Amino acid sequence: MTDTLLVTSTEEGIGKTAITIALAKAAQAADRDVGYMKPKGTRLQSAVGKTRDEDPMLARELLDFDAEIHEMEPIVYSPTFVKEAVRGREDPAELRERVIENFEKLSEDRDTMLVEGSDRLETGGIVDLTDADIAEAIDARVLLVCGYTTPADADEVLAAADQLGERLSGVVFNGVTESAMDELVDDVIPFLEGRGVSVYGALPRVQDLSGITVGDLARSLGADVLTSEAPTDVHVERFTVGAMGGNKALDQFRRTRDAVMISGGDRSEVQTAALEASGIKALLLTGGFRPASAVLGRAEKENVPILLVQSDTRTTIDRVEDVLHSGRTRDAETVTRMQELLGDGVDVNSLLRLSE
Repeated sequence: MTDTLLVTSTEEGIGKTAITIALAKAAQAADRDVGYMKPKGTRLQSAVGKTRDEDPMLARELLDFDAEIHEMEPIVYSPTFVKEAVRGREDPAELRERVIENFEKLSEDRDTMLVEGSDRLETGGIVDLTDADIAEAIDARVLLVCGYTTPADADEVLAAADQLGERLSGVVFNGVTESAMDELVDDVIPFLEGRGVSVYGALPRVQDLSGITVGDLARSLGADVLTSEAPTDVHVERFTVGAMGGNKALDQFRRTRDAVMISGGDRSEVQTAALEASGIKALLLTGGFRPASAVLGRAEKENVPILLVQSDTRTTIDRVEDVLHSGRTRDAETVTRMQELLGDGVDVNSLLRLSE
């Protein structure tokens, strides 16, 4: 029989795709015949007139599958699909059957099947196909991937465990900072296990897998890099908007870290304030307005790259939000690094039932 593991998460950008594919490669390394599927495509891009999710494309490449993308991703969960579903133009029963049929085809003669869920447990509820619903339909165990910041995060884990019920195999925490790791391991994990929630392990935050480099951000936005000397291999994990005067802006900027500051290219006082805050790693200027030469000179001196886009600030914010939510560009290097982290911090053999 095929052992099926559905990997879901409580938030976007938590590393679910890298973990799913890394687990699939670990199973392949153990001589298991492995399949992959992502029933609901949510990380969408358009290519050759078709809108598809990037994650099955990466999985097919890295796992050397010959399945068609429409088989690996039977539902394209696009804004148009959501509108049609709300209007009653999508049949939940037909969609469920489509998922089951494609799963059965992809899992035939497989030892292990990795199924990638959505970024949030509630996604798919409008057509009765949340990850909990899908796990029930295809008889899958569920791995829940979570982040961790404070003990209050245990509330979200317990709520998810309640929703997933007996299907939940366990939890993996990912991207945990060094300062939070001891509290998680010493207090929170024993608490969760005392409440019947198994925890397979906790993975540390690794900068190379967190956020996105300034260079990658520039390429994603089609931005010009105005500084010639400032490095673009620094990582940013969030953004802040320079929408107020210099002094108030500086107070705001000093409270953030690993951020890109977005403002109009004509806001010299805000740009100068951003260059005084150590947590601002890059400036992203909008509207096609080049900054003053004094700002450029200061940025070069401080090694803070300045990017310039032609779009307005509102549009730029939306685009940056999408890029940062998607996280670091997914590639073979990312998956290999995740395999190493899983090997060090998680009982992969137990999780994948490789010893059975």
